[in-house]
Amino acid sequence: MAAKNPIHVTVTGAAGQIGYALLFRIASGALFGPDQPVVLRLLEIEPGMKALEGVVMELDDCAFPLLADIETTTDLNVAFNGTSWALLVGSIPRKAGMERGDLLTVNGGIFGPQGQAIANNAASNVRVLVVGNPCNTNCLIARSNAPEIPADRWFAMTRLDENRAKSQLAQKAGVPVASVTNLAIWGNHSATQFPDSTNARIDGRPATEVITDTEWLQGDFLTTVQKRGAAIIEARGLSSAASAANAAIDSVAAVHHGTAPGDWTSLAVVSHGEYGVPEGLQFGFPVATDGKGGWTVVEGLTHDEFATERIRITTEELVGERDDVADLLP
Repeated sequence: MAAKNPIHVTVTGAAGQIGYALLFRIASGALFGPDQPVVLRLLEIEPGMKALEGVVMELDDCAFPLLADIETTTDLNVAFNGTSWALLVGSIPRKAGMERGDLLTVNGGIFGPQGQAIANNAASNVRVLVVGNPCNTNCLIARSNAPEIPADRWFAMTRLDENRAKSQLAQKAGVPVASVTNLAIWGNHSATQFPDSTNARIDGRPATEVITDTEWLQGDFLTTVQKRGAAIIEARGLSSAASAANAAIDSVAAVHHGTAPGDWTSLAVVSHGEYGVPEGLQFGFPVATDGKGGWTVVEGLTHDEFATERIRITTEELVGERDDVADLLP
């Protein structure tokens, strides 16, 4: 059987903590499977290139059979040349005293040009996952700067929140995490996101039948998931890296391999008005994928008054972010 052609994968901010945790898993086959070669196209800013050299040495030293080649660069056009998956990890973190609007504006200066470079250089089948925060609106900026690429090729990562929520439900129910399915994250990857326990299932049963502690589901469960990133920073002095990289792998794998029948994954995708969400927002939805790159928002889920209010709050935040970056959207 003939070997498959390598898939070119671009990772931005490749020498950063998330990039470091991500690259070895991509090269090992965790992303596309044990028989799919990859070419890594690694983008860094000039001050990060020395560290990236060391990362490449380590990748070489792993002797991954599936790693066909590595390209390192500071040039957007080189980084995205012929790429089929662009993982936009590098972004400017929020610093003390920085307002949300400031953060959005500075990252807009990164993601706008990246969107243009992807449109000009990537493969015709390119798909993009934005990991760098604030990822929903960074994705909106990049997507808006690449109108040549279909809007359904752009994803922002809410899978980390899904994984966090599944873990919390599994621990509360005393079951393996694999028992938890159909966990949707609605809205923004921020403290306003809504992890939906009502539509989740545990061993095929509604999660709210297995866990009857409504006070916990509407209280500690929500706040633990919403504030998990801050709790990790408080504990280790650094933001989530390995878990974010793992969620990026899960996100791409869900699109590439497809979701299980009857289940879904959480991805922030372009809204077409589903569930009353304004069109054009990059919004976290439950998404079913076909394993061929196609996806649909799972429709027909119901929300009680509590859930409806939470989804309203996160929607308003995303509308506000869109307004804050209006001058960055062509």
